[in-house]
Amino acid sequence: MEFLCYHRDRPGSLPLRDELLEEHWSYMDRYAKELIARGPTFTDDTPTGSVHIVDLPDPAAARAFAFDEPNYQVGVYRDVLLRRWRNTLGRTMWEFPGGRTGGNRYLVLGFGTGEPADLVVPAGRDELIAYGPLLSDDGATWLGTAVLLRAPDPERARAVLTRDRYADIEVHDWQFGGRPS
Repeated sequence: MEFLCYHRDRPGSLPLRDELLEEHWSYMDRYAKELIARGPTFTDDTPTGSVHIVDLPDPAAARAFAFDEPNYQVGVYRDVLLRRWRNTLGRTMWEFPGGRTGGNRYLVLGFGTGEPADLVVPAGRDELIAYGPLLSDDGATWLGTAVLLRAPDPERARAVLTRDRYADIEVHDWQFGGRPS
Protein backbone atom coordinates (compact mmCIF):
# COMPACT_ATOMS: atom_id res chain seq x y z
CA MET A 1 0.00 0.00 0.00
CA GLU A 2 1.33 3.39 -0.93
CA PHE A 3 1.04 6.41 1.35
CA LEU A 4 1.80 10.11 1.10
CA CYS A 5 3.15 11.66 4.29
CA TYR A 6 3.59 15.43 4.42
CA HIS A 7 5.10 16.76 7.64
CA ARG A 8 4.61 20.54 7.87
CA ASP A 9 7.21 22.48 9.84
CA ARG A 10 6.35 24.43 12.95
CA PRO A 11 7.36 28.10 12.65
CA GLY A 12 10.80 28.74 14.14
CA SER A 13 11.86 25.08 14.08
CA LEU A 14 14.69 25.42 11.53
CA PRO A 15 17.54 25.27 14.11
CA LEU A 16 16.11 22.03 15.53
CA ARG A 17 15.55 20.63 12.03
CA ASP A 18 19.20 21.38 11.15
CA GLU A 19 20.39 19.78 14.38
CA LEU A 20 18.49 16.55 13.59
CA LEU A 21 19.36 16.29 9.90
CA GLU A 22 21.57 13.21 10.29
CA GLU A 23 18.96 11.49 12.52
CA HIS A 24 16.28 12.21 9.90
CA TRP A 25 18.41 10.81 7.08
CA SER A 26 19.34 7.73 9.13
CA TYR A 27 15.67 7.11 9.86
CA MET A 28 14.80 7.43 6.16
CA ASP A 29 17.70 5.13 5.22
CA ARG A 30 15.79 2.36 7.00
CA TYR A 31 13.01 2.84 4.41
CA ALA A 32 15.19 3.25 1.31
CA LYS A 33 13.59 0.33 -0.54
CA GLU A 34 10.05 1.48 0.31
CA LEU A 35 10.44 5.15 -0.71
CA ILE A 36 8.80 6.26 -3.95
CA ALA A 37 9.62 9.96 -3.51
CA ARG A 38 10.95 12.28 -0.84
CA GLY A 39 12.10 15.81 -0.33
CA PRO A 40 11.59 19.12 1.43
CA THR A 41 9.13 21.86 0.62
CA PHE A 42 10.40 25.38 1.15
CA THR A 43 9.81 29.12 0.83
CA ASP A 44 12.73 31.38 -0.04
CA ASP A 45 15.18 28.51 0.60
CA THR A 46 13.78 27.91 4.11
CA PRO A 47 12.29 24.44 4.68
CA THR A 48 8.55 24.42 5.37
CA GLY A 49 7.91 20.68 5.37
CA SER A 50 8.99 17.24 4.30
CA VAL A 51 7.26 14.94 1.78
CA HIS A 52 7.63 11.18 1.78
CA ILE A 53 5.75 8.81 -0.50
CA VAL A 54 6.30 5.31 0.75
CA ASP A 55 5.07 1.77 0.08
CA LEU A 56 4.23 0.06 3.40
CA PRO A 57 2.16 -2.99 4.41
CA ASP A 58 -0.80 -1.21 6.00
CA PRO A 59 -2.12 2.00 7.60
CA ALA A 60 -0.65 1.08 10.99
CA ALA A 61 2.85 0.82 9.46
CA ALA A 62 2.30 4.17 7.73
CA ARG A 63 1.29 5.83 11.01
CA ALA A 64 4.38 4.39 12.70
CA PHE A 65 6.54 5.71 9.83
CA ALA A 66 5.01 9.20 10.12
CA PHE A 67 4.93 9.57 13.89
CA ASP A 68 8.19 7.79 14.84
CA GLU A 69 10.17 10.12 12.55
CA PRO A 70 12.79 11.96 14.69
CA ASN A 71 11.74 15.47 13.65
CA TYR A 72 8.13 14.70 14.52
CA GLN A 73 9.15 13.24 17.88
CA VAL A 74 10.89 16.44 19.00
CA GLY A 75 8.42 18.99 17.64
CA VAL A 76 9.96 20.20 14.37
CA TYR A 77 6.64 19.53 12.65
CA ARG A 78 3.36 21.26 13.49
CA ASP A 79 1.16 18.64 11.79
CA VAL A 80 1.15 15.64 9.50
CA LEU A 81 -0.96 14.87 6.44
CA LEU A 82 -1.01 11.08 6.01
CA ARG A 83 -3.13 9.54 3.25
CA ARG A 84 -3.23 6.39 1.17
CA TRP A 85 -1.98 7.20 -2.29
CA ARG A 86 -1.87 5.35 -5.61
CA ASN A 87 1.22 5.57 -7.79
CA THR A 88 -0.42 6.03 -11.18
CA LEU A 89 2.94 6.59 -12.89
CA GLY A 90 4.32 3.29 -11.59
CA ARG A 91 7.79 4.67 -10.96
CA THR A 92 9.90 6.32 -8.28
CA MET A 93 11.25 9.87 -8.39
CA TRP A 94 14.69 8.41 -9.14
CA GLU A 95 13.25 7.09 -12.41
CA PHE A 96 11.96 10.53 -13.45
CA PRO A 97 13.42 11.12 -16.94
CA GLY A 98 14.09 14.79 -16.13
CA GLY A 99 16.65 13.92 -13.44
CA ARG A 100 17.26 15.40 -10.01
CA THR A 101 18.11 18.94 -11.05
CA GLY A 102 16.99 21.60 -13.49
CA GLY A 103 13.77 23.55 -13.53
CA ASN A 104 11.32 24.41 -10.78
CA ARG A 105 9.82 21.52 -8.83
CA TYR A 106 6.51 21.60 -6.94
CA LEU A 107 4.27 19.62 -4.65
CA VAL A 108 0.63 20.16 -5.62
CA LEU A 109 -2.05 18.99 -3.17
CA GLY A 110 -5.67 19.04 -4.25
CA PHE A 111 -8.13 18.47 -1.42
CA GLY A 112 -11.16 16.81 -2.94
CA THR A 113 -14.81 17.56 -2.67
CA GLY A 114 -17.56 15.59 -4.36
CA GLU A 115 -16.90 13.20 -7.20
CA PRO A 116 -13.33 12.02 -7.86
CA ALA A 117 -11.32 14.09 -10.33
CA ASP A 118 -8.03 13.81 -12.16
CA LEU A 119 -7.79 10.03 -11.82
CA VAL A 120 -6.24 9.70 -15.28
CA VAL A 121 -2.65 10.83 -15.74
CA PRO A 122 -2.77 14.13 -17.69
CA ALA A 123 -0.94 14.93 -20.89
CA GLY A 124 2.55 16.29 -20.37
CA ARG A 125 3.53 13.22 -18.37
CA ASP A 126 7.21 13.96 -19.04
CA GLU A 127 7.10 16.71 -16.39
CA LEU A 128 5.35 14.54 -13.76
CA ILE A 129 7.61 13.13 -11.07
CA ALA A 130 4.85 11.47 -9.01
CA TYR A 131 1.08 11.54 -9.52
CA GLY A 132 -1.86 9.88 -7.85
CA PRO A 133 -5.06 10.10 -5.86
CA LEU A 134 -5.19 10.65 -2.11
CA LEU A 135 -7.44 8.00 -0.58
CA SER A 136 -9.03 6.96 2.71
CA ASP A 137 -7.22 4.32 4.80
CA ASP A 138 -9.25 1.53 3.18
CA GLY A 139 -8.55 2.94 -0.30
CA ALA A 140 -12.27 3.20 -1.11
CA THR A 141 -12.84 6.96 -0.87
CA TRP A 142 -11.14 9.61 -3.01
CA LEU A 143 -9.93 12.52 -0.86
CA GLY A 144 -7.91 14.44 -3.41
CA THR A 145 -4.84 14.27 -5.60
CA ALA A 146 -1.12 14.73 -4.92
CA VAL A 147 1.44 15.57 -7.59
CA LEU A 148 5.17 16.19 -7.69
CA LEU A 149 6.17 17.86 -10.93
CA ARG A 150 8.51 20.15 -12.79
CA ALA A 151 6.82 23.32 -14.08
CA PRO A 152 7.86 26.84 -15.12
CA ASP A 153 5.95 28.49 -12.24
CA PRO A 154 3.46 27.78 -9.43
CA GLU A 155 0.42 28.72 -11.53
CA ARG A 156 1.30 26.20 -14.23
CA ALA A 157 1.97 23.60 -11.54
CA ARG A 158 -1.51 24.26 -10.09
CA ALA A 159 -3.03 23.88 -13.58
CA VAL A 160 -2.22 20.15 -13.58
CA LEU A 161 -5.40 19.72 -11.46
CA THR A 162 -8.94 20.65 -12.46
CA ARG A 163 -9.43 23.80 -10.35
CA ASP A 164 -13.21 23.64 -9.72
CA ARG A 165 -13.12 20.01 -8.58
CA TYR A 166 -11.25 20.72 -5.33
CA ALA A 167 -12.11 22.50 -2.10
CA ASP A 168 -8.53 23.81 -2.06
CA ILE A 169 -5.31 23.39 -4.03
CA GLU A 170 -1.95 24.06 -2.39
CA VAL A 171 1.27 24.53 -4.35
CA HIS A 172 4.61 24.24 -2.53
CA ASP A 173 8.15 24.65 -3.84
CA TRP A 174 9.75 21.20 -3.58
CA GLN A 175 13.07 19.56 -4.33
CA PHE A 176 14.41 16.03 -4.54
CA GLY A 177 15.42 14.88 -1.07
CA GLY A 178 17.88 12.47 0.44
CA ARG A 179 21.48 12.53 1.41
CA PRO A 180 23.71 14.65 -0.81
CA SER A 181 25.86 12.52 -3.11
